[in-house]
Parts: sequence; C-alpha cells; structure tokens
Amino acid sequence: MAYTNELLSNHKQDWKKYGCSIMSDGWTSRTNRTLINFLVNCPSGTMFVKSIDASSFMKTGEKTFELLNTFVEQIGEANVVQVVSDNGSNYVLAGKLLEAKRPNLYWTPCATHCIDLILEDIGKIPRIAKTLERAIQLTRYIYNHGGVLNMMKEYTKQRELVRAGKTRFCTS
Repeated sequence: MAYTNELLSNHKQDWKKYGCSIMSDGWTSRTNRTLINFLVNCPSGTMFVKSIDASSFMKTGEKTFELLNTFVEQIGEANVVQVVSDNGSNYVLAGKLLEAKRPNLYWTPCATHCIDLILEDIGKIPRIAKTLERAIQLTRYIYNHGGVLNMMKEYTKQRELVRAGKTRFCTS
C-alpha cells in the first residue's frame, strides 16, 4: 500500500506540472453489474485510481456526467486536460455537459472503441463475414490435423498462422 501511494504521489506531481487525461472504461460483468474503471494518464504513465460499481445508476448522460465530474474534482480540475471515454450516447452527452461546465477541459471519444465499432460494421458486410468465417474454418482445420500442420510449418519456415477470432475490443 505504501509503495502504491508513493507511485501515486509521483504521478500527482506530474498531473500538476504537465496536466493529465482521465480515462473511463465502463463494462458489464458476467453477473450483469455495471463497473467503471477510472485511470489517469500523464507523462509518467497510466495509473489505475479506482473502480466503482455503477449498477444502481441509470445509464443516462446526466448520471454519467455526475460520475465523471466527481472524478474530475477528485483529481483536480486544474490538472485535467481531457476526459476519454467510449462514445455511447450517455458518454457523448456527459462529455458535452463536462465541456460546458469546465471550458478548459476536453471530452474525447476512445479511439479503440471507435475502431471496434468500425470493425464490427465492416465484419457485417456479407463478403467480409464469409471470408472471415472461411479463414477461421481453414485455420481450425490446419491446427486440428497434425500432418497438414507439419507441412504448413515446413513451407512457412516454422511460422504460425494468425488465428482470427471474435473479440469484444480490437485491443484484445
């Protein structure tokens, strides 16, 4: 605990000196709880600060704004340059409300989330979906048949295939 607090205090000095970005990552657990992780990024790196169970909150822009606004106050408004979150409609509204209340702060949609949504849409194009499914089937076949796998490795100089799979986010 002392080590963690020391790391956090070093980061807090950088927050004041350079400014920082708040990153909010909301997700739903297997038990259907809505959890939100709050991280702070600065030149020293990214530091996890806290996680909250937001299951009792309605997923509205106003409630999301309240959560983000409270966290900005905890970090210190003068230290925060931007807030990064996914681009769900509740976060878009929360971002607009944050920018209206705090004119020196910017809301930025998460690039990973945006790319994930783009890739999901591309994957729904019939020709792409069919090609991806065939690639998955072919890879599965090769790895399930030792002779074919050995032949592939011989001709590819022991390289492995990229195993396509469905993931929730492109960072996975």
